[in-house]
Amino acid sequence: MVLKIQFSTYNIECGTDEAGRGCLAGPVTAAAVILPVTFKNTQLNDSKQLSKKNRVILKPLIENESVSYGVQHIFEQEIDTINILNASIKAMHGAISKLKTIPEFIIVDGNRFKPYENIPHATIIKGDSKYLSIAAASVLAKTYRDAYMEKIHEEFPMYNWKQNKGYPTKEHRAAIKKYGITKYHRKSFRLLPEQYKLDI
Repeated sequence: MVLKIQFSTYNIECGTDEAGRGCLAGPVTAAAVILPVTFKNTQLNDSKQLSKKNRVILKPLIENESVSYGVQHIFEQEIDTINILNASIKAMHGAISKLKTIPEFIIVDGNRFKPYENIPHATIIKGDSKYLSIAAASVLAKTYRDAYMEKIHEEFPMYNWKQNKGYPTKEHRAAIKKYGITKYHRKSFRLLPEQYKLDI
């Protein structure tokens, strides 16, 4: 499927997406990207469909060819305070606020968003596999978040965040069981399946 460049009829349209929503540790990271209407790239797709190698190749290309881009992390403590949905939207708002060009329209991956300033927006299910600007935002969100997780992996290598990026893999859950949690874990998340079982 060929990804489209525009959703709206506005000239300056920004796409936004987040990464790390379902993780047990680390931030939720969002990116916002405005692409020129002349932008073309056949490799660009939803970051989940791309290999790490291709994401790494696309990142500088998106940064260089975009009209503007912004990236925002929202960290564990805030996720635990305001919940992951609000944190995801706040990260998207933060990424949009970093754009050097003010968008006239915002397209959002998924089905939940809160209005940003007075800019009209549309939520698009699987938008990252339909529109280039959302796909570009998904690549930046994922690569920036992965780089952060690889950095904190050095501090706590036993959780292997370098590999699992904080997602709830069997290995990650086994490490939580063995070593407990770190300051990077989201305390409001169900970190282990048996947390909900009561010893009566």
